[in-house]
Amino acid sequence: MKARRMVAHMPRSIALVRAALSFLGSTTKALKFFLCGAPVEAQMELARALIREAIPLLKNATKQDMIRFLKLLEMIARRKLHKDQLRQLQRLVEQDHPAVGLLWRLFKEANVNCLQHLFEGLGVNAVWLGHLKRREFVKRHGFIPPFLILISPTMRCNLNCIGCYAGLYPRTKDPLSFETLDRIIREGKEMAIYFYTITGGEPFIRKDLLDLYELHNDCVFQVYTNGTLFTPELVKKLAELGNVYPAISIEGYEKETDERRGKGVFKKVMEAMDMLKSEGVIFGFSTTVTRYNADVVSDISFYDFLIEKGCMFGWTFLYVPVGKDDDPEMMVTPEQRDKLRRVELEVRKTRPLAWFDFWSDAPLTDGCLAAGRLYLHINYRGDIEPCVFAHFATHNINNCTLIEALQSPFFREYRRVQRLCKNRLRPCIIIDHNELLEEVIRKTNASPTHDGAEAIITCHSHKLRQWSSEYAKLADKAWESEEYDWARNGWYWAWAEEEDEAEQIAVEK
Repeated sequence: MKARRMVAHMPRSIALVRAALSFLGSTTKALKFFLCGAPVEAQMELARALIREAIPLLKNATKQDMIRFLKLLEMIARRKLHKDQLRQLQRLVEQDHPAVGLLWRLFKEANVNCLQHLFEGLGVNAVWLGHLKRREFVKRHGFIPPFLILISPTMRCNLNCIGCYAGLYPRTKDPLSFETLDRIIREGKEMAIYFYTITGGEPFIRKDLLDLYELHNDCVFQVYTNGTLFTPELVKKLAELGNVYPAISIEGYEKETDERRGKGVFKKVMEAMDMLKSEGVIFGFSTTVTRYNADVVSDISFYDFLIEKGCMFGWTFLYVPVGKDDDPEMMVTPEQRDKLRRVELEVRKTRPLAWFDFWSDAPLTDGCLAAGRLYLHINYRGDIEPCVFAHFATHNINNCTLIEALQSPFFREYRRVQRLCKNRLRPCIIIDHNELLEEVIRKTNASPTHDGAEAIITCHSHKLRQWSSEYAKLADKAWESEEYDWARNGWYWAWAEEEDEAEQIAVEK
């Protein structure tokens, strides 16, 4: 009766959702079926139907429409965690919290096709019901699969950026075939992995990737790109696909971007953002933070500028001395890193932008993501690396399955030492605990995946360890502050809860 009364008061958008589910007889019956043990695929199809019907009309939703829709999602949600998150989102909408501005921006600026694929691919397939498939995987294999896979299908690139982490890989050919890429994604979906990040090299050089995105239209693809190859035709194709979200590299304003990437690149990036925004394609930014641009990209006005250009999300990556021009002197100072962390927190509280940082966000994910805990990297040759900045491997996708790589001694040992890093503001065994990376490499006999990759644990190790010791003084003070009480007291993001479930299943087994 509660569901029937709720739907009776829903606006027109929710009435259409009800019609989409009418083949089950009534909305109450549909919700009961959804909540009480329908096969996973049936539940996922019901959720997709809801999304497909609701999204077009929510583009013009009022605040009350949005709250009612979130209440309906809360009723359908399977996990207590997801119900709690939806209730929190309802409160933020009711309070007109600045962070909710991103939700309104998405519905106002993004086209319907991109929104539907985003909510279906990430919301339904990967998160909402994907956890059911992950639980089944845990029962069969004894460990939780990663949430996303990062793939470098090509190392070819039309730029020659200073300090490129991938700059020492050959740029002449693409050994990773379309068929192998297809197999990686099919294997991933068997593990409930529906989120794929594509990098390189410059991914848009490789034209057959558009066919890959179309073939796997139940997945979402975030594509790191230098932003120089966009044309009106390509942007229209991305709008038609709906499941490809570019993250465009930008180092600051024109001065900072052109100094690192080449003269005229900033102008092309601006043109690319304008084209993507005009077609309603969801896109964001990617910034490598060095000591030379840290002050610029730690200014909130820079993010106001990117929001105005149309960015919905963004990533900041600390410069790591790997690859081409691998110079530890380019790394941010400890003080710059701490300032960036504080600015990120402020932007999240006050700006309509989803901003992520692998290092500063480790309190949310309970530590490092690498080696399959939440993600892994497959390079252009098929080498399966724990992290895009850790250029070592023992397995190659051409000779093994994803599961075999995830269960390898290298990945297991990498995951084990991650848990030794108790301060989640210092999660990285590459730059924060470099001695642990060296220990893992030597213990498991992992091989460098290009000439010079071993420099991170040899000639650069002294400076890295000295740098991390200095940063530890700032990070330890921040970690012990009230600001991170929630993290120290054991509240983490969704996957930490799934890890607890996996441990319990293993014990029962």
